[in-house]
Amino acid sequence: MNDVAQRTGGAAIEVRRLTRRFGDFTAVEDVSFDVPRGCFFGFLGPNGAGKSTTLRMLTGLLPPTSGDALIEGRSVVSDQVEVKRRIGVVPDNLALFDRLSLWEHLTLAGQMYGLSRAETDTRAADLLHLVELWDDRGALAMDASHGMRKKTALGMALIHNPRVLLLDEPFEGIDPICGKVIRDLLTALARRGVTVVITSHILEVIERLVERLVIIVKGRVAVETTAEEVRRSGRTLEDLFVEAAGMPAHPMVDLPWFS
Repeated sequence: MNDVAQRTGGAAIEVRRLTRRFGDFTAVEDVSFDVPRGCFFGFLGPNGAGKSTTLRMLTGLLPPTSGDALIEGRSVVSDQVEVKRRIGVVPDNLALFDRLSLWEHLTLAGQMYGLSRAETDTRAADLLHLVELWDDRGALAMDASHGMRKKTALGMALIHNPRVLLLDEPFEGIDPICGKVIRDLLTALARRGVTVVITSHILEVIERLVERLVIIVKGRVAVETTAEEVRRSGRTLEDLFVEAAGMPAHPMVDLPWFS
């Protein structure tokens, strides 16, 4: 393991100079930040900023071109299996199987993580009750609503009791009731010491939930701050986001045909 992998400290996640290139295009460049254990952390940025690429490197789905990251002291470069045992992931595409039921998704996930059948069934039932899907457990994923699919993916990510949870756009395309269920669950997990990292474009939700945040723009870290520092500044998270992205504060609509 390299020298980065030996510095564990008090952080659940340590990202050090993480870079990913696709040919001549650099999607993520020299990104570094820390996420304390038990922190509710926001990883933000405009479309195409490199958020999903960074998360894919942290979860071992995409090897970095250079740099490294530690999750609970394990390198995503040299110790991918141990990293995957410690994390739960909800990807932006959810990665469900159309012809498996919601119940089958959770029991499959439990067995993949090495749980016994009895423990898998117990945890699957507990989680489906928790996210209000128990009565729909027999529905196929292809017939489930987007919100039901999101909550199923979250249940799969939690069934092995991970210490770090990585969620890519967990609130996108869901109704307010489903959103509240997910928000309440994530807040409770963070209070119990689980490190929660989310990406989202719904800044109002992020502003209420996160303790710390990073804004990435064009593949590089533009802002690293805390929610408390944002509040003390007198600005909103939207102000900070717009400023970091280099957008005008009040863009004018100038269409000669529009009146």
